[in-house]
Amino acid sequence: MPQVVLAFCTCPDAATASRIADALVGERLAACVSVLPGVQSVYRWQGGIERADEVQLLAKTTATRMPALAERIVALHPYELPEVVAVEAAAGLPAYLEWISAQVAPNPGGQEP
Repeated sequence: MPQVVLAFCTCPDAATASRIADALVGERLAACVSVLPGVQSVYRWQGGIERADEVQLLAKTTATRMPALAERIVALHPYELPEVVAVEAAAGLPAYLEWISAQVAPNPGGQEP
């Protein structure tokens, strides 16, 4: 079974988060994307400390699909440098991990989604 990863991405608003989440799931780059509103980010950018109210995305995918997921986020995201960070799932319910892998696998005809 492929390694499952959890990919994080912050968005400036709910509309952007929804659009990106829909694209990632619709294009089989993520099995599921949790949309978590109410995040306040504090970060250093261009020499200053910034604060922003954001929406956090948590995408469930596989390590093999992660490069395509990251590329798609960059293409859809309005930020100059969007957050795209992934961590490996050390463990999980085997049936759920298998479901994630199946959802992001190539189509039955062998074509990439």
